[in-house]
Amino acid sequence: MLTLEAPLDMHLHLREGAMLQVVAPLSAQAFAGAVIMPNLVPPVDSLERLTTYREAIEAAVVPHRFRPLMTLFFRAYDRATLEAARPAIIGVKLYPDGVTTNSSGGVSDLARVEATLALLEELGIPLLVHGESHGFVLDRETEFLPFYAHWAQRFPRLTIVMEHITTAGALALLDEYPNLAATVTLHHLLITLDDVAGGLLAPHLFCKPIAKRPEDRAALLAAALRTHPRLMFGSDSAPHPIHRKEAAGCAAGVFTAPVILPMLADLFERHEALDQLQAFVSDNARRIYGLEPPTKQVRLAREAWQVPERYGDVVPFAAGETLNWQIVEVR
Repeated sequence: MLTLEAPLDMHLHLREGAMLQVVAPLSAQAFAGAVIMPNLVPPVDSLERLTTYREAIEAAVVPHRFRPLMTLFFRAYDRATLEAARPAIIGVKLYPDGVTTNSSGGVSDLARVEATLALLEELGIPLLVHGESHGFVLDRETEFLPFYAHWAQRFPRLTIVMEHITTAGALALLDEYPNLAATVTLHHLLITLDDVAGGLLAPHLFCKPIAKRPEDRAALLAAALRTHPRLMFGSDSAPHPIHRKEAAGCAAGVFTAPVILPMLADLFERHEALDQLQAFVSDNARRIYGLEPPTKQVRLAREAWQVPERYGDVVPFAAGETLNWQIVEVR
């Protein structure tokens, strides 16, 4: 038996409408809270839009005890807007324009963001970043790392979260700059680019940032297993309907929400690090963000179960596979 206290998913996509109704309860059952991404159409870039979206999420997760931690889509906000939004948000999420799903309207000139970053630093609002360039796909995260280094030095009191990191190089930055933190996903701890495209294309494993090399996966896994103090779990669970995944122009995103805690328990157990899982899925995030999440105990047991082939019109990670751990009680 394994008991996790208030597990947190620090990077989650819940979508809207019918998709929200399908996927939100799956995260809310397993987690005490999650950082909700704002890249909808239109984006969540005003307090009014954010409030409406939060209320829709709260309605969708009833009766689960779950706190949506909301973010604003980055733009050149003025002080009054950020001051008004501050009580309602955990951070502001920066997307380079067109770099991933629903990121049109993101930042087209990274040299022009510093006035807003200065306000975020002054107001104590973290900056969350999808850190990729528009270069060669395997190099996009690496090409973005100098921006993290520059901002970390230029704004030393600003908490900057490198979202869903995929490379050993990104990990190295955590040891250089104390105001940098990072999230890492379940799927980037398990797969490489070979799993996505080494044989027949596996569309349900295609995501951005794309899975990288075995040595990158090994570095990420080692950091998670030893619970690097500024590394947090963030699923980047990103559901798309089957017709968007199994198609030309395959949508980027891996839907991991139904299997996260069982697969993490199995992964950490196999590496004799089960005692580190609590820090990875909750304690580090609480410390980095200063969070007091809702009280919630999630108990898992080493009992086999089979992952469904579908949740609504979405194919989950490990669809049809038998997992060794499952959630048996939530209190």
